[in-house]
Amino acid sequence: MMTFKPVTLAGLAAASLSLTPAASAADIERFYPDSGTVPIAQGVVVPPGYTTYYISGALPTPVKPAANGQPAEYGDITQQTRSVLDNLKAAMDKMGVGFGDVVAAHVFLDPKADFMAMNKVWGTEFGTAAQPNKPARAAMRVNALVAPGALLEIEFIAAKKP
Repeated sequence: MMTFKPVTLAGLAAASLSLTPAASAADIERFYPDSGTVPIAQGVVVPPGYTTYYISGALPTPVKPAANGQPAEYGDITQQTRSVLDNLKAAMDKMGVGFGDVVAAHVFLDPKADFMAMNKVWGTEFGTAAQPNKPARAAMRVNALVAPGALLEIEFIAAKKP
């Protein structure tokens, strides 16, 4: 009986070591709603071995900068969403990640913002033939954003194999 235990423990240790590479080589798993038209995932699982990137919230770039005591103008929600996504892409390019690596997003919307118009622009970057990945996402209305006239702010969490 004494010789059986060390062999069993050694066998278990060898078996567990042989499973480690497979677990770390797993891909990010995304769970989508039954409706294929929703541009977000219900959930995303990032396995061990991935680097996580936290991308700070981005605001739109003004289409008309503040001048002569007048606040900046940012355009409508379509223009602002495009601007925010472009700003996030530029920040992510510096980190070596892209929209396909985004696993979670938080969208903060001004009460006047048109959610469906924002979502339409969102759908040009996520869940497309060119970039099929969709992140988990929460969208919420907030009382105000830090930039007067801005209608949204978006932040991302991305994950990528090192």
